[in-house]
Amino acid sequence: MMPEPPAAPRPRGTGWLALASVLDVDSAVRISGVGLDSRRIVPGDLYVALPGQATHGARFAAAAVAAGAVAVLTDAEGAGLAGDLGVPVLTVPDPRSKLARVAAAVNGWPATQLLMLGVTGTTGKTSTTFLLEAGLAAAGKLTGTIGTIGFRLGGEELPAVRSTITTPEAPDLQALLALLRDRGADAVAMEVSSHALALHRTDAITFDVAGFTNLGRDHLDFHHDQEQYYLAKRRLFTDGRCRRAVVNTDDVWGRRLVDRLRTDGTPFRTTGSTPDADYRVTSREPLADGRTRLRLATPSGEHAFVLGLLGEFNVRNALTAAAMLDCAGVELATALAGFATASIPGRMQRVPLPGDAPNVVVDFAHTPESVAAALASLPGGPVTAVLGCGGDRDRAKREPMGEAAAGAARLVVVTDDNPRSEDPAAIRQAVLAGARRAAAETGAEVLDGGDRRSAIRMALRRTGPEQWVAILGKGHERGQDIGGVVTPFDDVAVAQQEWAAIRQGGGHG
Repeated sequence: MMPEPPAAPRPRGTGWLALASVLDVDSAVRISGVGLDSRRIVPGDLYVALPGQATHGARFAAAAVAAGAVAVLTDAEGAGLAGDLGVPVLTVPDPRSKLARVAAAVNGWPATQLLMLGVTGTTGKTSTTFLLEAGLAAAGKLTGTIGTIGFRLGGEELPAVRSTITTPEAPDLQALLALLRDRGADAVAMEVSSHALALHRTDAITFDVAGFTNLGRDHLDFHHDQEQYYLAKRRLFTDGRCRRAVVNTDDVWGRRLVDRLRTDGTPFRTTGSTPDADYRVTSREPLADGRTRLRLATPSGEHAFVLGLLGEFNVRNALTAAAMLDCAGVELATALAGFATASIPGRMQRVPLPGDAPNVVVDFAHTPESVAAALASLPGGPVTAVLGCGGDRDRAKREPMGEAAAGAARLVVVTDDNPRSEDPAAIRQAVLAGARRAAAETGAEVLDGGDRRSAIRMALRRTGPEQWVAILGKGHERGQDIGGVVTPFDDVAVAQQEWAAIRQGGGHG
């Protein structure tokens, strides 16, 4: 499978780099950029041809050269496939492992000129990154953010090719960092995925502070087992990839990571609910507007602040963000003031509806743990969950996701997420099986809601005023992939449209 198109814009006016200055190659080639996708090569680029699941990038080398690539970097197989291109074809055993360093060098090593904060974990990366952005903004720093929701500078979205990739490929990532640097950014808060770590995308970055939120079940279609998944996450904290670490030790994998940090001698701080955690909440007070006033114990004393995000898991994310800011040398009292107004598209996002509507939230929860956490975070009263599961991904989590939903909601409406190449009904049946198994114990009602719009309509009709509807799985996404065709679909907009139609037709029923 060819790499996804670059998700990040390039900076203007990059200089020329002698490739031999960063790679052990016998070549006088000079490059002004680097790319993985032949469709997006510009004159002066190095085209890096990698092996893929379905084909080899070298099969597209001629197209890259026609677009202006001045050289091709690949492996022995790729060199054989590329043939005579009229430009140097440079061969190294593992070109992917060299890619980040080349991309960083040709962009002037931008990460060295920014405060770099990286967050990894199964859940909480996006929320923690947005809290870091809010805290840094309150402290007067112009901050870039990189992650699942896209790329921002100073809270404004940067135009980019939409993608589901969390951490861009190294050429896109380094170009984006250079763009942020050139536009005056002081700091970058970014999500660091397990895929990115396993595939060397962030190898050329030394993070000033790296944060670990948790480790649940996810991406086992890629990592094969939980141990390999953990080892991929751990890469962010080893071999000099971070200067300081913040780790949630309520998580068993976090405690294991702390043991490794002690062995390595990497400075770290812990967050958690136990008295020995360096950062912990000592009191909380729910406010009338849904926010929460918290008191935070830190190594330097206590701080009171207001958290604008809904959910107990966001309290844990706020702990991680606060500890990371403190470890980065940001004035904590000032930064925490920014947490009161932080908001995140598709992360426990309130959907405003008129009239006698239920309370509706949209969230990206797509693992058993995150489904349970999202539903548990809602205030008392009956909860309706709208839940699907993506196709062409880890099939083993589908039934557990259904179980998690029926373990917390009084009504579970199972629907489609992004079925991709799979049969949507077959995916729903797996989720339904898990939900019905849990419902036998909890008494929850479980329904097959069919397509996503129909399921949202059903949930709104079946849920009374002031009760809660949680639409889970797609969060901020604005499209739905069915059979390889992506059509527009925004959970927030669809909920608003369907509620308007229900009101016109006579309300609940």
